[in-house]
Amino acid sequence: MWKCEIEDGADLDVEEVAALYHASTLAERRPTDQRDRFTTMVRQANLIVTARLDGRMIGIARSLTDGAYVTYMSDIAVDVEFQRQGVGRSLIRATQEFAPQAKIVLLSAPAAVDYYPHVGFTRHESAWVLNALG
Repeated sequence: MWKCEIEDGADLDVEEVAALYHASTLAERRPTDQRDRFTTMVRQANLIVTARLDGRMIGIARSLTDGAYVTYMSDIAVDVEFQRQGVGRSLIRATQEFAPQAKIVLLSAPAAVDYYPHVGFTRHESAWVLNALG
């Protein structure tokens, strides 16, 4: 059985995280090929929950949180080999337990829009995105 735990982004092996993003298909929508940018993404997240099985990273939830009002879950990735086994749900639950008063907000990948209602999320129709300058 896998184990979820909070890890410090500064301690994570960025290559291992990138490999998981590829194994989960999230790398299609994240700059894993831009190593400096991707490393900053991992290092600067202030809440990272990983799922590991025998030491192997099989899932990750990368978030930014104030701990009291809102947690923005910027990434949730589960190796396709382990999807549909409750890993994602466990990552979400561990994120909630870290900041139980904070609501979790996320932007869904198109292929995952049907997953989030299944695990208790509700759709919010007034989200807005302003693209990066560079």
